[in-house]
Amino acid sequence: MPENKGQPRFPHHPHDKGYRQLLADKRVFLELLKTFVREEWVAAIDENDLILVNKSYVLQDFSEKEADVVYRLKTRDKNVIFYILLELQSTVDYLMPFRLLLYMVEIWREIYNNTPQGERESKNFRLPPIIPAVLYNGANNWTAELSFKEMLDGYQNFSGHLLDFRYLLFDVNRYSEEELVKAANVIASIFLLDQKAKPEKLMIRLQKLAGAIKTMTPEEFRHITTWLRHVIKPKMPTGIQAKVDCILDANKPWEVEQMISNLEIALDEMRQEILLQGKLEGKLEGKLEGKLEGKLEGKREVARNLLLLNVDIDTIIKATGLAPEEINALKKQLEQ
Repeated sequence: MPENKGQPRFPHHPHDKGYRQLLADKRVFLELLKTFVREEWVAAIDENDLILVNKSYVLQDFSEKEADVVYRLKTRDKNVIFYILLELQSTVDYLMPFRLLLYMVEIWREIYNNTPQGERESKNFRLPPIIPAVLYNGANNWTAELSFKEMLDGYQNFSGHLLDFRYLLFDVNRYSEEELVKAANVIASIFLLDQKAKPEKLMIRLQKLAGAIKTMTPEEFRHITTWLRHVIKPKMPTGIQAKVDCILDANKPWEVEQMISNLEIALDEMRQEILLQGKLEGKLEGKLEGKLEGKLEGKREVARNLLLLNVDIDTIIKATGLAPEEINALKKQLEQ
């Protein structure tokens, strides 16, 4: 597979782009594997042997809803490809095994086409294994099948003859807070910050992560602050967003407590602003309701006077705009 050939199609959703940029850092990608994949082969991976493939294999039909990250592990005796699809939608895609197969075949097809004819027709030619994975951050449980064969009708009868693979699943909202805090690295911290929560809960989580963040390198800390811009800042009023940027720009890893304190102050300002806005809207709504009620009572008074003068109901309807039912109710009140 040729490295750095062509450019990836960046997704339109900033959340997707955030994960893609994060995992483009080899150290973070390796953290992802070593933190959440409980298999022996993970321990043997060396960061220096990983090569980011600067290309997307997402089909055009899905280019606006998802992104992917591709790595090649190349050593003297290994040539493995890791393909991670970022499925950052609110719903589960039950066609996931089939879509992964399409992307994997596209990678193999490209490798085949870029291999000299004499080499690919050799008895010793081998395609590299592809390890597929899905990173999902939806609130609902991931209920799609994890293996390809389970999408095939009646696969139990022919299991020895069917194509099959099982993909890795990184389900952000299913990891426990304790597990993520204990991991004390960038990807686990990002997962914890990305789990569904109100801004106040995010502050509590940041406090729990403070110890790990203090020990991070400036580059690792940059990943955290970049993510905070995606997770917290968009939820704040426009006037406070600039202040959040200043807070994140000003702090270093060892000043994380000060950063959290400043963010909490900004959040409190946001709450006060929302509360004040709510009170103002309540007053305006009350005044409007009062005016409307006053106009309605005026129409009723006109209708009562016309009824006392024995004006017919059709004329009263035209004069006041009141419904016939309401005029009849007023008439009954006057007759009591």
